[in-house]
Amino acid sequence: MVSVIVIGLSSGTSVDGIDAAVADLRLEGGEVLLDPLGHLTAPYPPALRDEVLAALPPAATTLEQVCRIDTGIGRAFAAAARTAMAELCPGGTADLAVSHGQTLYHWVEDGAVKGSLQLGQPAWITEATGLPVVSDVRAADIAAGGQGAPLASVFDVLWLSGLGTPAAAVNIGGIANLTVVSPDAPPTAFDTGPGNALLDAAAELAPGTGRMDAGGERALRGQVVPELMERLLAEPYFARPAPKTTGKELFNTAYLERALAGVDASWDDVFATLTDLTAVTIADACKAHGVGEAVASGGGVHNHGLMQSLRAALAPVPVRGSEALGVDPDAKEAYLFALLGFLTWHGIPSTVPECTGAAHPVLSGRVGRPESDAPLPARLRIRGDAHSDV
Repeated sequence: MVSVIVIGLSSGTSVDGIDAAVADLRLEGGEVLLDPLGHLTAPYPPALRDEVLAALPPAATTLEQVCRIDTGIGRAFAAAARTAMAELCPGGTADLAVSHGQTLYHWVEDGAVKGSLQLGQPAWITEATGLPVVSDVRAADIAAGGQGAPLASVFDVLWLSGLGTPAAAVNIGGIANLTVVSPDAPPTAFDTGPGNALLDAAAELAPGTGRMDAGGERALRGQVVPELMERLLAEPYFARPAPKTTGKELFNTAYLERALAGVDASWDDVFATLTDLTAVTIADACKAHGVGEAVASGGGVHNHGLMQSLRAALAPVPVRGSEALGVDPDAKEAYLFALLGFLTWHGIPSTVPECTGAAHPVLSGRVGRPESDAPLPARLRIRGDAHSDV
């Protein structure tokens, strides 16, 4: 089948920037062949990033702010798509763009997802590139009773299915998620809990840290605080069965402030404890599913303290970066959305019900097409109207 050049666009819960990855995708003998052509990250305009972060839970916001953010993100994604098309696409053009947008709210009640809001009006992308755009990729799965996540499960199930051993794809963004693919059991996927979310919250609270604990330097200087770790592990989310998803609606700055109340610890020790929390909750989830190896991706792989803790918590199970299997850890999410859009473009359901909890597979997203050259009809005639001459 003819290949399709797809631009995948995403931005994670850390709101660090917009990832754009270009892939050459085609169906071949019942398989999907993905040829990665390159990726880039476009930083958010600082004022827009500040506005997005200020609107995230538990903050209050207004419909005016939501509208402004929707337009601002749409324009920022459009600029990233134009850059990717010019710099990464063969001949400077593509066939399709896919936008996840920016998650502002993931609505969960009693473990069930009621809705998920991603902002970034895709019409800006179409206007800037002239490409059809697949967007709103979570809604159909939620309507079918699913969690709307982790959408990475379809990528992971197709990608890891030939390894022959139970393997886990671990993505560590603001929230960490896991897909377990086994040769003799149905796949499963879920959010394990905070990835970098509470570490970013600590960086916001700790004097002189900046936006993050870069490389895990503060965590590596600290020691785990048993009292704080016990409090954090008592969070009911960790004990819930899969499928399950979470977000900054739960794991945010206010959550961390409550956990720290009355705890006597240095900030280095807080960072060490939060880093270990992420590693332990990922490792426990892997062990519970008999994982024989873990393949890691996402921004968390650059946190040396976190990866050191994860390897220690999972030992003797090996942990390797996704680049070992041909996928750049920083681009995996964007390639995921390129895959989802490609499947939707071909009318192929692209969710895994065993992983999201949906009643059936669904198409991920809707397609917005560029303008047509077809002329507007000359007249509207209403049947039964004497003036319409019908």
